Amino acid sequence: MRHDDASSHPAQPPLNTDTPETPLTSETLIEVEHLRDAGTPRSGGEDDEHVKALTDVEDRLPPIIVHRPTMRVIDGMHRLRAAKLRGARRIRARYFEGDEADAFVLAVRTNVSHGLPLSLNDRRAAAARIVATHPRWSDRRIAAATGLAARTVASLRREADVDGTADGARRIGQDGKERPVSSAEGRRIAGELIAEDPELSLRAVAREAGISPETVRDVRSRIRRGENPAPPRGTVNRSGVEPERAEGGSGLDGQTRRAGGVRRVPVPPRRGAHRRSLLRRLRNDPALRLSEPGRALLRLLAAQAIGEEGWRRIAALVPPHSRQMTVQAALGCAQAWQEFAQRLDPELESAEPPNG
Repeated sequence: MRHDDASSHPAQPPLNTDTPETPLTSETLIEVEHLRDAGTPRSGGEDDEHVKALTDVEDRLPPIIVHRPTMRVIDGMHRLRAAKLRGARRIRARYFEGDEADAFVLAVRTNVSHGLPLSLNDRRAAAARIVATHPRWSDRRIAAATGLAARTVASLRREADVDGTADGARRIGQDGKERPVSSAEGRRIAGELIAEDPELSLRAVAREAGISPETVRDVRSRIRRGENPAPPRGTVNRSGVEPERAEGGSGLDGQTRRAGGVRRVPVPPRRGAHRRSLLRRLRNDPALRLSEPGRALLRLLAAQAIGEEGWRRIAALVPPHSRQMTVQAALGCAQAWQEFAQRLDPELESAEPPNG
């Protein structure tokens, strides 16, 4: 059955694509013939199989995002092609009013956070372009938009020889605030504030010292261990965390080096907010949300996302006589998930247990 427009399906909850820097208009209907290709960040163009999957979806899909000045599609080319295949003359959309450089950032961010994800090569190419168009943005801000590790963005910045600051000292972070590239002075101030009032919150110290809360956390840990809060240059990365603690970055492109080259290993996402963010992004993928196998996968993943405190409460309730059986069952589940991950990405290898 063909539809006259793409608004004839029952509504689904909208995706939250608004941010303070990318305000969008309310939904409207646009004639599909007026829309143009935005120069997608996908080097291979649209995926025909994904378009077909969306064509078969009965529920209403999220609105596409259109750059009003150029009428180019920022996000939703797969949905647009699916609407055309269904014979729709109009499609639900929201307008973005910003410039083309910001429109590209929004295209990358939305394609990283939902739907068919961008490949690693596409995300690296997008990050290199954003480094050039937004040189004053911090590595972590660009990393958040592209789904890469901040250290990967830093490497791309060095390759492009883009400093991004007028005096080489400050960049704009994810919260829109300027911070020094070198955090040594901020760490020194944070150390003094913590020494004066150990009960100050991370955010309070971060505001006073002009550094990130994560850097303040590292400063506080160093003080507790009796170490210098501002270690020698090169022993911490720009996020304020020691390199060995940030090896996985965002969890999307981590690698482990060994004799004989580089091997890819599964890098589990950090606990808490990051894992919940991954689950939210998967739930926003129509191909998963609107198929029975996809919904089964989402239910299994959601069952694991109970947080550290939730697991602690469950562990406390396991009776002593059942603990060893529970351990074996948990390890079996962990192995099953590991094998599932390797089935999705055959290049992954089992992570080696840490020495000692």
